[in-house]
Amino acid sequence: MIIIAGYTRTEAEKRDGIVEAFRGMVEKARAYDGCLDFAISADAVDPERVNLFERWRDKAALDAWRKVARGPRTKPVEVAVNLFRPENAEKPF
Repeated sequence: MIIIAGYTRTEAEKRDGIVEAFRGMVEKARAYDGCLDFAISADAVDPERVNLFERWRDKAALDAWRKVARGPRTKPVEVAVNLFRPENAEKPF
């Protein structure tokens, strides 16, 4: 499994428009083979933060998606996103 998680920052007045601009990409990603979860969302407490979360079956699925992904071009003020390869995932609840 591959997880990509983190956030970007933008000007507060642009954040909600940026999240909405990615709506189509989120829908396409969620329907894409190998996508287990995909979210781009406004942060609940920070008006400048856009949270990113992707979970993919494997690196091959992620690589295939990256070849066809077409998201809107944005210019974030800050990017703090990482790729994780969890060796063993378990349900927390």
